[in-house]
Amino acid sequence: MKIQTGRIALVTGGTRGIGEAICRALQKAGYRVAANYANRDDVAQAFQKETGIPVYKWNIADFEACEKGVRHVEKAMGGHIDVLVNNAGITRDAFMHKMTFDHWESVIETNLSSCFNMSRLVLESMRQKKFGRIINISSINGQIGQFGQTNYSAAKAGIFGFTKALARETAARGITVNAISPGYIATEMVKAVREDVMQQILSQIPIGRLGEPEEVARAVLFLAADEASFITGETLSINGGQYME
Repeated sequence: MKIQTGRIALVTGGTRGIGEAICRALQKAGYRVAANYANRDDVAQAFQKETGIPVYKWNIADFEACEKGVRHVEKAMGGHIDVLVNNAGITRDAFMHKMTFDHWESVIETNLSSCFNMSRLVLESMRQKKFGRIINISSINGQIGQFGQTNYSAAKAGIFGFTKALARETAARGITVNAISPGYIATEMVKAVREDVMQQILSQIPIGRLGEPEEVARAVLFLAADEASFITGETLSINGGQYME
């Protein structure tokens, strides 16, 4: 894949975990990268200082905040967004009979509605340029479901339908829309689970290990490239064989 020198990439939830790996990979490939984040100012500032990637704080569940945030990024970067990676997400786990409406709404708004918010705001400029890449990060739990995660599983499953429908709308304009569905990845959150739970997780993964954030990032790089222009509306699963369609 050729090195990019001018294209602007925006990654939501880009200062930690999978998002951080995606930002670093895009930067290394020559993209001009901006990272959105929602909390942990200390982590975001340390990330910016280390990488030189500018960080921008706003709530992706809020359409007006997204509008202001995207326009701020475009002004600061001196151009429109070419590659959008909808990566940010949260969990509010609870069994359904104990789940509150706030548990439900906050996860749906942050994990699914944010894909509308962000995609809607970059789409017009992509249509005008007749080029764009929208890459939505879903989850294996949107494919198989998970105990205590009806909200999270529903949101992540919704991303698949969103991706396919938007891909059909935008294909003729040179814009591809794809999803990536990671399995269990060695992020700070996953590595913090109890040892007995970790062993149970590993027993379900044929490859026998957690995935690395960089492995997801490489998939993003591929889907963002010119060479992937004939791939749209697809879901790329990265789960070590834990779930196969």
